[in-house]
Amino acid sequence: MSETLMYERAQRFLTALRHCQVLGMQVHSADPQGLTLRLPYSQHIIGNPQTGVIHGGAITTLMDTTCGISTVCVLPEFEICPTLDLRIDYMHPAEPHKDVFGFAECYRVTPNIIFTRGYAYQDDPAQPIAHVVGAFMRMGKGAQGDKGLKHDIQGGGA
Repeated sequence: MSETLMYERAQRFLTALRHCQVLGMQVHSADPQGLTLRLPYSQHIIGNPQTGVIHGGAITTLMDTTCGISTVCVLPEFEICPTLDLRIDYMHPAEPHKDVFGFAECYRVTPNIIFTRGYAYQDDPAQPIAHVVGAFMRMGKGAQGDKGLKHDIQGGGA
């Protein structure tokens, strides 16, 4: 899939999510290495009014969305892939008055589950605010039916 198609697919998906529109999220880049979304700093996402620090829930939303949309960038056809599991390890608070970027990549695609990983950062990706890993359930044409999922749960493989 071309980078242009990945970007357009990510943009289409992002604009369909009302909460992302309210937060002002934007697609920063989409390529074979992964997807990067931008969460602009605003008064709506402040968790501590005294310091201006961004609320952790806004970072969680950014990273869940980035991981989720990264799945549509690797699949040959569009599929809805809801979040099965998401783990975020926070390293340090985001600095006030700065945008936050979320990067995610799909590192394994199976017939039933897509595995993602990524990080949130501001100025330097080498100094992440948080790391994330997520698993997303495939529900489109490429997904196996209940038989395949039962097989996976019973240890037959993801």
